[in-house]
Amino acid sequence: MAEVRNITIEEAVRLLGGTEGHFLDYKGKDLKPANLSKTISAFANASGGEVFLGIDEVEGLSGKEHHWNGYDVPELANGVHQVLHDLDPVEADISTQFLIADEQLGYVLHIQVEKSQKVVQATNGNVYVRKGAQNLPLTEEAIDRLKFDKGIKSYEDEILNIDHEEVSNSETVIEFMLGTVPTGEPRIWLGKQRLLDGNRPTVAGVLLFSDTPQVILPKRSAVKILRYQTKDEAERDYLATDPETIEGPVYSLIYDSVERVRQIIEGIQKVGAKGMEAVVYPEEALHELVTNAILHRDYNVASDVQIRVFDNRVEIESPGKLPGHVTLSNIARTQFARNPKIVRLVNKFNNPPNKDVGEGINTAFEAMEKLRLKKPIFSETDAGLLVVLTHESLASPEQLVLEFLVANEEITNQQARELTGIKSENTMKNVFYRLRDSEQIEQTPKVAGKKFSWRLANKV
Repeated sequence: MAEVRNITIEEAVRLLGGTEGHFLDYKGKDLKPANLSKTISAFANASGGEVFLGIDEVEGLSGKEHHWNGYDVPELANGVHQVLHDLDPVEADISTQFLIADEQLGYVLHIQVEKSQKVVQATNGNVYVRKGAQNLPLTEEAIDRLKFDKGIKSYEDEILNIDHEEVSNSETVIEFMLGTVPTGEPRIWLGKQRLLDGNRPTVAGVLLFSDTPQVILPKRSAVKILRYQTKDEAERDYLATDPETIEGPVYSLIYDSVERVRQIIEGIQKVGAKGMEAVVYPEEALHELVTNAILHRDYNVASDVQIRVFDNRVEIESPGKLPGHVTLSNIARTQFARNPKIVRLVNKFNNPPNKDVGEGINTAFEAMEKLRLKKPIFSETDAGLLVVLTHESLASPEQLVLEFLVANEEITNQQARELTGIKSENTMKNVFYRLRDSEQIEQTPKVAGKKFSWRLANKV
């Protein structure tokens, strides 16, 4: 029997005021358990979500409204619990509780569905995925795609229809063998590592040891670097140069990409306390995030890793959804290798890019904090996982303004917005007003033809 929780009237009102969508669904108590299983399958195969069973959706004066109409007694939901148990026998991904509230009728069953590591079928044998407020059935091809998304299958194990010499007789593998297994024969060693299937190499073998993997796996094995001279969205008009493509086996791809991005960043300047200053990102953060984007991407997706360098941020986009049990909320404290062979074997190279396996994102966080910069921001897009490193300081806007005025006579609203990353002119004015009211700054006497500015209080 699920626990019973008594919620307040205010909580009940908020619950009824929700909108069905990608993470939320309301169902009436008369819904057949088999039909409920479609929603459970859809949430478990996507990013998880919540179902409230015992809430009716009716047409009201202002559109659709939700009315509390729960079970008379919890035992009436036993059929639902049986279906949930069949879908998740060990209760790893589904949890339940009954909700009751004063002035509301009956028990509402709250079902919390976590993102599952496996493909979850509904009771009719079909597989669904949540898209917006819909539960969409998947074709066999789409189910195969879902397995790649979840990390159940890894594209690194796919066999390619090319000769083994592409990886067994390359400069990359010969140099690697001399440094790692000097007495071994490349073809025998590659076979033992499951990088060869008879005379044919796997995707992992090509990515690691072909001298030119991009020829064999075009549009899914390179890194595209784009420099936009703007703080706004990526538009072709803002491209400073033609996009650059970094190619090569995984090991060199990581180091060459990080080095090129570092060179580009060194050419960017921003407003600082002492005037225009070079933008600085900790190389450890860049290295770890680029390494993660390349090693853990979904190679089944025909798209290259993209690194976009803006005037105020760097964006790193890695193709493929978050695999397995990884979510945006646990990404910094959990481990899951979508491409375990690539991750394990690149670690055998001299000076491996993934020295501290599993610590990459934490290392990036720590490196940003050392420079008093904000932590990387992670989000999921239609294309995959997006990581954003901004130039924004952890210091408050007030502190940044005062530090600037210690080294400079005055500061304008525009300069302060450049310094703090604040976009709104009015928001910046409020920062100035707070500093004025605390008697730390004062407005500079107005001079015709000159913009309003501020200076340290009592500064002559």
